[in-house]
Amino acid sequence: MLKLPTKPNSTLINPSPNKTSDDNVPNGQKSVIVKLENVRKTYTNGAVGLRDVSLELYKGDFKFITGHSGSGKSTLLKLLYGAEQATDGDVIVNGFNLNNLKGNNLAMLRRKIGIVFQDYKLVPRRTVSENVAFVLMAQGYTYKEIQRRVQPALKMVGLIHKADCFPEELSGGEQQRTSIARAIVNTPPLVLADEPTGNLDPDNAWQVIKILKKLNSFGVTVLLTTHDEQLVRAANHPVLHLQNGYIV
Repeated sequence: MLKLPTKPNSTLINPSPNKTSDDNVPNGQKSVIVKLENVRKTYTNGAVGLRDVSLELYKGDFKFITGHSGSGKSTLLKLLYGAEQATDGDVIVNGFNLNNLKGNNLAMLRRKIGIVFQDYKLVPRRTVSENVAFVLMAQGYTYKEIQRRVQPALKMVGLIHKADCFPEELSGGEQQRTSIARAIVNTPPLVLADEPTGNLDPDNAWQVIKILKKLNSFGVTVLLTTHDEQLVRAANHPVLHLQNGYIV
């Protein structure tokens, strides 16, 4: 079992007093972290997931993608982390063009992306701290570095006191917060969250949004899909709406 450090460590994501924010910089002067150009996704059965989608996401943005089930929200995120490839058009993330990106190059890109799933995808027979550490172990981090990073991630999501619990001992909200800790433990500049509040009650859903907003305040770019219009209005961030594969 992973032993957490006994002293608090704040090295995960911490705002620096000398850091400049992109919040008030015009988009034309910001760095583009995600770019889609005329993207179309057609599946082998003929179903169309996305149709002629173009968008840009700038460093430090927090944007929602809304739409009904089947509108293309999950398809869009899968294209961004390479789980699927576009049929036509260009998908560029962190400077990588994902067209035909495979192997080590795709693995390197994914190290710079934190992914949060609706169904958590936790390993049942591993503790909270072990689930969070798993991504670092898979990427070859040393045991010392894993120890250094895990506790700040758990502190960010308010789960230090649950470090030695197993997923079945957690509420749905706690499981999703564990998933977020796992997504951010290697300090990615981009977080993709696919319906992260879909299985949660309103209070836990808002806790998740607050954590993502806090990460964004530290400079992390967040792209979040949801069908919860009330949550979108409360969060007060820009919104892209997908309908039948089109951005409308």
